[in-house]
Amino acid sequence: MVFIICVLIGVMTAFLGSLMGLGGGIILIPSLLFLSSFMDSFAWATPQTIVGISLVTMIFTALSSTIAYHKIRRLDYKTGLLFLSGSIPGSVLGSWLNQFFNADNFLLYFGLVMIVMSFLFFVKLKPKGSQSVDGKGRVKREFYVNGVTHIYSVSIWLAFFISLFVGTLSGLFGIGGGAIMVPAMILLFGIPIHIATGISMFMILFVSIIGASTHIALGHIAWEYVFFFIPGAWLGAKLGVIVNQKLTGQALVWIFRILLIFIGLRMIFQGLA
Repeated sequence: MVFIICVLIGVMTAFLGSLMGLGGGIILIPSLLFLSSFMDSFAWATPQTIVGISLVTMIFTALSSTIAYHKIRRLDYKTGLLFLSGSIPGSVLGSWLNQFFNADNFLLYFGLVMIVMSFLFFVKLKPKGSQSVDGKGRVKREFYVNGVTHIYSVSIWLAFFISLFVGTLSGLFGIGGGAIMVPAMILLFGIPIHIATGISMFMILFVSIIGASTHIALGHIAWEYVFFFIPGAWLGAKLGVIVNQKLTGQALVWIFRILLIFIGLRMIFQGLA
């Protein structure tokens, strides 16, 4: 029974994570926290082990998604590498900070992070286009998707500090950080949402590897359970990329809004209970 539940959670979290560039932790973590409160068979699921499992699972979610986005030529590697400059050290820092949180505080802070991220998507997500593509400290990019040339630019220092913050959140809460990175890429750098989703999954792959390694070193991985999630994560990620190609950018934005608000409120209420 535990195996079946874990596989289904893996499919669901990877599907939504890959679909929207989130990584899937915002589904996996509250699901396991909820199950640990009502089922004795999930009593092993502490905040630390859940985050560790989330990060290990996201490695396979992000790897499957990255391969799929590469095959359909929607993956801007150069921009992804730029964002990794801050997210990798941030992931190590966040994973180390995680050990100082107890269960109640973890739920409350996790919910607050979800609510804050949901508000980002109530800002009008309209790419800035080709304006301000020149200037010192900026990298200009031209990327082709389905015969259309998209032009955008990324501020090196702004990309570093945003990705450092996102990496810290990823290691701390095991959420991947895509819910912040995707709107930041759209609003601040003019990157179209479908390209931003692929970049986000590429980043999450490396951030998850670093974060998971830190949690392994800290002894936060319940290995007898973590392998239950991997098959579902691999399958769900591939399905998410397929559906991503069929949805409009506005549809993806509304999925973001509803999902983050629902999960955020659920975690806050449980943390205050």
